[in-house]
Amino acid sequence: METDNLKYVLRQFVERLLPPCKPRQLAVPSGTGKVVGLTGVRRAGKTFLFFATIQRLATQGVDRRQIVYLNFEDDRLHPIAAEELDLILRCWHEVFPETAGRRKHLFLDEVQNVPGWERWVRRLCDTEDIEVYVTGSSSRLLTRDLATALRGRSITLEVFPLSFRECLSFRGLEIVRYDADNESLIRHELERYLLWGGFPEVVLADETLRPLILADYGPLMLYRDVVERYGVRNEKLIRELLRYAFRNTASLLNVSKLHRDFVSQGFTVSRNTIFEYLGYLEDSFLIFLVPKQEASLRKQAHNPKKLHVIDPGLMAAFQTYPGRDLGHKLETVVFLENRRRQRDLFYYVNGSEVDLCDGDGKFFINTCWRLTEPETRRREKAAMELGFARWPNAQGRLLYHEYSAVSGQEMPGAVAAWRYLLDLE
Repeated sequence: METDNLKYVLRQFVERLLPPCKPRQLAVPSGTGKVVGLTGVRRAGKTFLFFATIQRLATQGVDRRQIVYLNFEDDRLHPIAAEELDLILRCWHEVFPETAGRRKHLFLDEVQNVPGWERWVRRLCDTEDIEVYVTGSSSRLLTRDLATALRGRSITLEVFPLSFRECLSFRGLEIVRYDADNESLIRHELERYLLWGGFPEVVLADETLRPLILADYGPLMLYRDVVERYGVRNEKLIRELLRYAFRNTASLLNVSKLHRDFVSQGFTVSRNTIFEYLGYLEDSFLIFLVPKQEASLRKQAHNPKKLHVIDPGLMAAFQTYPGRDLGHKLETVVFLENRRRQRDLFYYVNGSEVDLCDGDGKFFINTCWRLTEPETRRREKAAMELGFARWPNAQGRLLYHEYSAVSGQEMPGAVAAWRYLLDLE
């Protein structure tokens, strides 16, 4: 790493005017005495959460010269090795000597690009009066790097694309209770949310640009966060696997069947390779694999996983008709809303299927797009009865977008999906 380039980057950041940041439901804590990590899929808004935190510190009276932000995807910092990280403090003191001996705030973006960064951060926290914040687009930042190296001295938060409530806020739309026109508007906005998803750049973009942005996101995430990071050799296979995932969200994943399908398409691949590649996609926050709720971990491992993707809008990058499969998209959005709150989620099947549940019998959820057809009613009623039979004290919810009540056939636990997603039940 060239020290002159580093000094230029340091000064440029301190002197630049930060972009305006729209408020998110997640706020980055400061003054905790711990390293704060943000992890999540690329383009979900981690950098802007950093900027919002920096702006908050500045309004609290912290001198901007005591705050440094470095993005390790900045080509001016490449190549950088772990042993060169000490140059950051050295150059910081040379450019801003008045900060020596004063408390510092260091923000490191996409830190996984520097092997060995976590040991340096640990030493920094042991020897300097400094608060450190890091981001990464890999779950290893959460489960291995920070937790192992810092041994209880870190806090890690997951950052998702915008929730439906955040999406409305970003678009400046107000929620008005007991207003029929506003309710119609919110229902329409939910349909748009299922189509375009919640990536902040997409939500704020002109509608004509949204498909172009999403089409760029797919290859970017695949190659930067999967192929390059893990040295994947069979790029065609990992690309087809990701396309399969985004075309089949909210579906049970049978790896044996998937393996047979790939072999029939001419791929030379083992089941273990498919498992490995699925792990890469999950580690990069592109997919989630939800286990069946079972008391036995061995039974959990032997049952198919339910597949969910990180954002319904990204499906537009992998299928010809992004307006299709709205029911599956809605189920994935409901999963993501709950995944923001807790990590241990399951599905359950025993004749009928419960789409989502926790591990303690506190709640279960089924989701469907249109609760109007008799066959759909029978299927969803059976699923709700299964849930209440298995978890008698649980809060059961049947979420829908369209519903016409029939006298004498009211559905137990039925709630409009938009109300649930906005916590307006």
